[in-house]
Amino acid sequence: MKGSGWEGREKGSGRGRVKPLRPRDFIEDRDGWIYAVSAYDNSERAGCILRYVPDPSGDRVNPEGVCYRKIDFEESFSLIRKEKPAYLGELLRIPLVDIPRVYKPEERLAFCTARDSRVGVLADLFSLHEGSLGCTGSRLCGIESPVSDIDLVVYGRAFFTAREILRQAIERGQVSDLSPGMWRAVYNKRDPEIPFEVFLLHERRKLNRGEIRGTYFDLLYTRSYDNLDASPSPRGEKLGRKTLEARVIDASFSFDNPASYEVDHEEVSRIISFTHTYSGQALPGETVEACGVLEEHGGELWLVVGTTRTARGEYIISKTLIEEQG
Repeated sequence: MKGSGWEGREKGSGRGRVKPLRPRDFIEDRDGWIYAVSAYDNSERAGCILRYVPDPSGDRVNPEGVCYRKIDFEESFSLIRKEKPAYLGELLRIPLVDIPRVYKPEERLAFCTARDSRVGVLADLFSLHEGSLGCTGSRLCGIESPVSDIDLVVYGRAFFTAREILRQAIERGQVSDLSPGMWRAVYNKRDPEIPFEVFLLHERRKLNRGEIRGTYFDLLYTRSYDNLDASPSPRGEKLGRKTLEARVIDASFSFDNPASYEVDHEEVSRIISFTHTYSGQALPGETVEACGVLEEHGGELWLVVGTTRTARGEYIISKTLIEEQG
């Protein structure tokens, strides 16, 4: 990819070697279409979702004066199917040679803070090591709207430090917990299979959301560069739907994309969630109930939650948490 024009080259590398793509990065193809990277396995083709396309009547304007409009999930695949069918797959897969520009959240944090003082306040609040914090979403590309949320991404172990900082900041009144109306709006947007009260019980202890000056922000996890190869493999052979109860053994990557829970179960070794609703849903030692699709992965059985965009009929709940609060 030498000479590709990518941002995101490794600092201190005189030859300008390009850093690997990872989730929460954004990329731009040769037609100026902007995609969110949604996968770790991007060695030859980037796994992503189309988010914005140039449109003279669009309501988003980048610093160069180009107008964009936002694309929803269904339209993204419809547009790709019509205009760029070679990119089609479970995720869109774009050859690296077709990507002239990469937006990396950790490298454009100063760009985002310069455009909105609230992002600067949050960056100062978390005060993490350089390269551990970034700002993603529309703000990363400079095409945010006046009502855009603030999507912060925190890399590796720093994510858990950031959650503790957020807990303390809410207690001190530096930022606010979500208002009841905002919690309801988040629930309605996600439209999960679990009741609102159960959703709220799980969400409150995740410590990855807040409000600053009336604007919603969240903390999103992505692996550090030295741990990208450890992410779960792509989806395996589907064996049918299943509901199970199991004890969580390891939840180290429960906030990852996909979220991963190692479990103690007579058949299933891991529960995977491709929907953000069920990230961080359970702690080690807790008993979960989960419903999803059973898949075979290299001789192991995994239960996969979020096999469709809406994840209808699929969920993860911590029975331990519910019983403790009951």
